[in-house]
Amino acid sequence: MKVIGNIIWLIITGITTGILWIVEGVIWCVTIVGIPFGIQAFKIARLAVWPFGKEVKDVFHKHPIANLIWVIFGGLALFFAYLILGVVWCITIIGIPFGKQCFKLAKLAIGPFGAEVV
Repeated sequence: MKVIGNIIWLIITGITTGILWIVEGVIWCVTIVGIPFGIQAFKIARLAVWPFGKEVKDVFHKHPIANLIWVIFGGLALFFAYLILGVVWCITIIGIPFGKQCFKLAKLAIGPFGAEVV
């Protein structure tokens, strides 16, 4: 079931959101100071393309300053995009698992530093 969910996710949502994360990562990597933020965006892009079967352990208190900088300069837009996309997915009963994946990624979009994907 995870594979089927990931394939449907990839076709409908994953490619687009993965590209958004990659673009954000490239924008962060333009400056030397932003390289750690860009690397984190590239890691999340992998999850955004194939999210089913993976859990996110949030320990955001490890890097509060990095998460604050992330929210101010780019995470907020991705957070709201995933939030809106999750609500749209959850309108239908069939889309609820996809909406849950959007909410999982929204949590990462608001504070990716210190989170672990297992």
